[in-house]
Amino acid sequence: MASENIIEEKKQGQALITNEVEGNTKKLFIESYGCQMNLNDSEIVASILAKEGFNTTHLLEEADLVLVNTCSIREKAEQTIRKRLQKYNRVKRINPDMKIGVLGCMAERLKTKFLEEEKMVDLVVGPDAYRDLPNLVKEVESGKDAINVILSKEETYGDVTPVRLNSNGVSAFISITRGCDNMCTFCVVPFTRGRERSRDPQSILEEAQDLWEKGYKEITLLGQNVDSYLWYGGGLKKDFKNASEIAKVTATDFSKLLEIVALAVPKMRIRFATSNPQDMSVDVLHSMAKFDNICNYIHLPVQTGSTRMLERMNRQHTREEYIELVDNIKRIIPECAISQDMITGFCGETEEDHQDTLSLMEYVKYDFGFMFAYSERPGTLAAKKFEDDVPLETKKRRLSEIINLQQKLSLYNMERFVGKTVEILIEGDSKKSSEHWMGRNSQNAVAVFPKGVEKIGDLVMVQVEDCTSATLLGKRVA
Repeated sequence: MASENIIEEKKQGQALITNEVEGNTKKLFIESYGCQMNLNDSEIVASILAKEGFNTTHLLEEADLVLVNTCSIREKAEQTIRKRLQKYNRVKRINPDMKIGVLGCMAERLKTKFLEEEKMVDLVVGPDAYRDLPNLVKEVESGKDAINVILSKEETYGDVTPVRLNSNGVSAFISITRGCDNMCTFCVVPFTRGRERSRDPQSILEEAQDLWEKGYKEITLLGQNVDSYLWYGGGLKKDFKNASEIAKVTATDFSKLLEIVALAVPKMRIRFATSNPQDMSVDVLHSMAKFDNICNYIHLPVQTGSTRMLERMNRQHTREEYIELVDNIKRIIPECAISQDMITGFCGETEEDHQDTLSLMEYVKYDFGFMFAYSERPGTLAAKKFEDDVPLETKKRRLSEIINLQQKLSLYNMERFVGKTVEILIEGDSKKSSEHWMGRNSQNAVAVFPKGVEKIGDLVMVQVEDCTSATLLGKRVA
């Protein structure tokens, strides 16, 4: 029986192995770019390749196989990947036996271009083809190029236990859906990750329970659109106790899934991402309010505050419907934090549309957000139908105004905690000082406080004494 050892410290002259299986002789270096789904996919890939003799390493120079899990959501992300591939190929000149592969969304979008035109890689694998990696690696090792970018209507990797890469041992991701059926005109995801499908709730609960038994204290349920999760059929095992009773219904939607996970691991903090406004139901909000271990935080991308632009983006809701949802969140979960995704400068955006975005931000008072200037992505409906007609300087100016407003709103929300005592889950050392801990509260706000006798993974009460727009500052209280 092969033994497995998670090594947490880097020893002198030795690579940091994230996951070491006794008897494995080959080394895998894997990097992830883009969304949390990509990080989770990399953990699935590491698990699949561990059974093929690969341990993961943090040293590029010693790797037998180098994989980069890619993102196509913005042009800058693809440029970053190309620079990394150039770096890999420089190392390969020194170690010609090294094999290089591209995974994920960029692999799906560009397909054979990497192999035929640019000759930067040996291996190209799409998001639904990771089970085929053992065969593809063998082809590459025999001197052939290998590619599999076939999309699936069934694949969820529900039976694969991910290797927790670069884990802090406290928080982990659990994928509950894959793909996306929402054809937003700016987005490549439906074309690179395929149709939406939900994962068996039984496997989700087993993974959550396994993580709890391994000492994890927080999980994030992941999907391109978690609110559209739907699984027909019950049949959970009896050992899930109260969770099994809830799941006897014919169908499990996202609100029901939240409840059965909360019951199955009652001391585990539970988060989820990402929510789509058109699909989030009031039932989900009531499930959140019902269970203390479901965090008071919702990432609720809107992209724009203009109904006219929402229609152009093919978002299936209006500004008014979004505001109604936000009002329901604040009514049912008064302490809930809300974050946003915002795209400025989309095709045809006017100054009035931009002002609608700013006014929506003022209304919602987002806790934080992810804000970008629009960049046209080949293959999307927007690239085919619309002219990218907002000048770059206008995009930059509008983005700057959005970011500046969000910083003010973030500070406003952080100041609400000053003088209060909040529960913090310790994730690790502060980035700026090894004498301080860093953790998050239920609303996903980062807190920093001086170390005492606590340890990573502890839930502690912290009195907030001060803050910045990004960080709560305080001290632990008994």
